[in-house]
Amino acid sequence: MKNQSAPPPPPDAPMTTTTTPRDDAAAAGGTGGVHDGQPTALLPRNSRPAGTTMRRRPGALWAGALVVVLVLAACTAAAAAAVTITRRQHRHGAPAASSAARSCDAFAAGRWVVDESYPLYDSASCPFIRDEFACARFGRPDKMYLKYRWQLDPPCAQPRFDGLALLGMWRGKTVMFVGDSLALNQYESLLCMLHAAAPGARTTVSPASGKIDPSYTVRFEDYNVTVVYYLTHYLVDLVAEKSGRVLKLDAIDQATNWLGADVLVFDSWHWWPRSGPTQPWDYIQEGNTVVKDMDRTRAFTKALHTWATWVDANLLHTDTKVFFQGISPSHYRGQDWGAPAKKTCMGETRPLNGTAPYPGGPIPQQAILRSVLAGMAKPVYLLDFTYLSQLRKDAHPTKYDGGVFAGDCTHWCVAGLPDTWNVLFYAALTGQF
Repeated sequence: MKNQSAPPPPPDAPMTTTTTPRDDAAAAGGTGGVHDGQPTALLPRNSRPAGTTMRRRPGALWAGALVVVLVLAACTAAAAAAVTITRRQHRHGAPAASSAARSCDAFAAGRWVVDESYPLYDSASCPFIRDEFACARFGRPDKMYLKYRWQLDPPCAQPRFDGLALLGMWRGKTVMFVGDSLALNQYESLLCMLHAAAPGARTTVSPASGKIDPSYTVRFEDYNVTVVYYLTHYLVDLVAEKSGRVLKLDAIDQATNWLGADVLVFDSWHWWPRSGPTQPWDYIQEGNTVVKDMDRTRAFTKALHTWATWVDANLLHTDTKVFFQGISPSHYRGQDWGAPAKKTCMGETRPLNGTAPYPGGPIPQQAILRSVLAGMAKPVYLLDFTYLSQLRKDAHPTKYDGGVFAGDCTHWCVAGLPDTWNVLFYAALTGQF
């Protein structure tokens, strides 16, 4: 699918060229979720029929008392374990999984291995890939970036993706990705994976032009499944006023568009550090205070709290399933992976070995995101893709993007890394971990 407007350079790319910014847009969303029941421990009861008596010797009485104490202790431990499981389930907002899965960090406990059965689909057969992600279409010569699978370490069970099962699970539902172009990256990968599972299924695209203004929808007619992407760079409102473009950190009026879906996947961060000609706002406002600029991490944190307040106020008592895409890394600084400082992702064809911490360390805003999600009443599942993506310096479009970005080390090829994101997304949806 052709891109309808010339996007700006990737958010954290060196600002060496000037391009025409994408149309700024609002965000949309929807509904879906899991509620947890409280486990109740069953205490042992005396089942001896009323009116009967029994003489016991002292030794037997002591033995009976010991049995009762042991049973009570076992029941108490079981109840505590059940509460622990329920709290974990509430925190993640996913179905309960096996004990091995509950002890598994599927986003960090793994490594990239070659799998000759990959990729999961032929990108040439997928009608939903925009130019900026279509590496094979624009002649990327190496193919190994397509062959890597995220192999989980024991005791993690290897997640499996079943597109037909997912279409069946989502029958009659609407799924919405809300965020910037990294959300779009995952969205188009998922469309391709669903299309590969049901290649003969009828689909309807809206708008037919493919333009995102501010949303784009693909409907799998035979399954009554609607998958929507809604563009918003900041989650909070960006409003054109007489004084200029105002980023309102405590306003989220656009969120009324999010109330029709059954599953919501959000993302944000990559546009926050922008400055200069690619910055799409002139002022930042919070309450009655308007400033020309603000520390970007501080502004990001305030916006996340506004989003979290809206989710708790509007989705807490619904069946909405809410996910947040972890912060996707870029690869413009070689020192982040132990290469010379001026090295970028250009020419990279192999991932890093996943047995050691990433040399560049975690992205600082990850901790902020985790903190905000932990303070919410509504369970939100963090799809914590950051670390496993940091290892994939080889998976960016670079120059094979139809000239959209010219040296893109922010987005990801489709087919490619975002397919793994969606395998893990499916595993989270189905309680595989």
